[in-house]
Amino acid sequence: MPQHSAGDKPFISMPQLVFPGPPAAADGGSDHAPPSRRPSLGSPPSPGALDSSSQLLCQPPRQPEKRGPRAAQEVCYVAAGPGEACGWRAFAPACLQAFNTPRGFLLFLCAASFLQGMTVNGFINTVITSVERRFDLHSYQSGLTASSYDVAACLCLTFVSYFGGHGHKPRWLGWGVLVMGAGSLVFALPHFTTGPYEVQVDEGAGTCQANQSSPCGGRVSSLASYRLVFMLGQFLHGVGATPLYTLGVTYLDENVKSSYSPVYLAIFYTAAILGPAAGYLVGGALLNVYTEIGTRTDLTTESPLWVGAWWVGFLGAGAAAVLIAVPILGYPRQLPGSQRYVVMRASKTHQLKDSKAHKATSNPDFGKTIRDLPLSIWLLLKNATFILLCLAGATEATLIAGMSTFGPKFLESQFSLSASEAATLFGYLVVPAGGGGTFLGGFFVNKLKLRGSGIIRFCLLCTLASGLAALAFLTHCPNAPMAGVTVSYNGSLLPEGRLELTAACSAHCGCRAEHYNPVCGSDGLMYHSPCHAGCSEVAAPGPGGQKVYRDCSCIPQNFSSGFGHATAGKCTSTCQRKPLLLVFIFVVIIFTFLSSIPALTATLRCVCDQQRSFALGIQWIVVRTLGGIPGPIAFGWLIDKSCLLWQDQCGQQGSCFMYQNSAMSRYMLVAGLLYKVLGFVFFAAACFLYKPVSQTSDGLEASLPSQSSASDNPTDLQEAPSALQLQSKV
Repeated sequence: MPQHSAGDKPFISMPQLVFPGPPAAADGGSDHAPPSRRPSLGSPPSPGALDSSSQLLCQPPRQPEKRGPRAAQEVCYVAAGPGEACGWRAFAPACLQAFNTPRGFLLFLCAASFLQGMTVNGFINTVITSVERRFDLHSYQSGLTASSYDVAACLCLTFVSYFGGHGHKPRWLGWGVLVMGAGSLVFALPHFTTGPYEVQVDEGAGTCQANQSSPCGGRVSSLASYRLVFMLGQFLHGVGATPLYTLGVTYLDENVKSSYSPVYLAIFYTAAILGPAAGYLVGGALLNVYTEIGTRTDLTTESPLWVGAWWVGFLGAGAAAVLIAVPILGYPRQLPGSQRYVVMRASKTHQLKDSKAHKATSNPDFGKTIRDLPLSIWLLLKNATFILLCLAGATEATLIAGMSTFGPKFLESQFSLSASEAATLFGYLVVPAGGGGTFLGGFFVNKLKLRGSGIIRFCLLCTLASGLAALAFLTHCPNAPMAGVTVSYNGSLLPEGRLELTAACSAHCGCRAEHYNPVCGSDGLMYHSPCHAGCSEVAAPGPGGQKVYRDCSCIPQNFSSGFGHATAGKCTSTCQRKPLLLVFIFVVIIFTFLSSIPALTATLRCVCDQQRSFALGIQWIVVRTLGGIPGPIAFGWLIDKSCLLWQDQCGQQGSCFMYQNSAMSRYMLVAGLLYKVLGFVFFAAACFLYKPVSQTSDGLEASLPSQSSASDNPTDLQEAPSALQLQSKV
């Protein structure tokens, strides 16, 4: 059955190209068909006239004098042979061929990128605080877990992009999605192997009169070793997602018109950005559910001992991966009719000065064996524009990886939010800013018809705008005053790094530092626990359902004699700068993602056609090695440096309970400005060095008509014979 819907319109005028088919075509090709069975011009061929191995079924006669509707209808029909049908081996029903189009493939590719973003950049970043609390991890250890994804990608990118670029891309993509689903199941495994999470909470726990026994029980927790399982899950995530942003991008770019490619890529990457946003929202909602589903607990979501159902999202992601991988595995090596875009892609490629190298890359067999690997790498290393774009991408990736991993924790500390509230708020920022910025980046490239250095100048302006917006980190929200940590019990400021958790008012209680259960006193101070506030009894819950502690000897009564009271949980933030910080964080995110699709488009256009998949693979290696891997580790280390109160686990340091907001903002500002300045320099150098070396290439790019104009005048493309000879074979 012939496949006509191979792009944006059912039929399109094509130049007089002859695409050789397999050797079997010589025996049964349409050239040997009887005249009565040959299709006539302007009418669809009958099914019997189509040979499975033929590519071009007719050639319209060149008649320059015809410019009317009749000439516009003289088109060539491209058949979809057995290798271009959508299905699984011999099972390729006709009902599935409706999806055998670029838009159909884009649908499933967007679903895969959405799932990858939701799992890797959404769920993991959302539950990072809960996982640290449940398995006694430091922030830098969480950063190592996040970086395992990029380590796996770096190890696999060369192999996948080089061999997968000349192989069956949909099959590489489908198996990658399955491996990614296996990684999600491994990541959730520790919940089922550690036993139930048990916390003993009674009515008098934490008060001055309660028995303050040691929680150690003679042994130290060894749950931190489960970080290796989390790293393995992230490693599988990285292996599975490797084909997605290399082979998936080039497969889309190969099968659509080059001027529409930025729009398709923008939709693809927008889905990848909306995935993390959905992960933050869904993950934040799951954190409101207790980790041991079906078990009653007296803990509340505000309690520092609360651990939400962090593992549920990963089980769902593993099941969804199977449902998405199956249709992707059914797509052919190339979509029907993709040959029509070969000429346009070749004309817009940045040609190489070295004629010998250009001759090598023009060979259709180039890059299919391991012997061509050194030359492929050498050609990319000689491309200064490509190298500078890789370095600029690495600077952006460092900030994106660091902020996406610890962004919710930053909001949680600055605004005194719970982990669930911080993840949800960060998701609300990422949805319009990240998704909108990614889509608008591709839209602007297409709308403004940016080419070459114009695309890089657009990236330059976006980097400058986001760098200026990052100056908002000069401001911060002050810490809620905490007795014994930021202020003394009498309200005076404490020197940085000095702790005085015990005071005369609570000395008789014998409080232990291991029991962290913050309460907000009626005097406006936050206390380490009800015991540290000197509270002796628990009253009925207050109007908001929070536990209230009475007769707190360290809290003076303001309007009458006696002692004050305390409410369970942290004190509410009264930061007046919260709207300003959120607005500028939004601006930083939107301008950072606004340059992503233009930078990707510039990369695809500055390398030769045969090397696009491999070039994206090398670029991702550079981006992950210099940005994605060190980013979360560096940001985690900086955040640990701003910690004021560490968890005390029987003499060993656990996770951080409280951060110094001013130090955290200061470190974020320094890191943000440093990498934004480096990104600006790299983009500026790439813009300066970008030159179309081949004047023939520029001339062809200017002379090639758009798709609509090609339909009106089928002879226009015939005026570029040199371009047609570049890609006479597919």
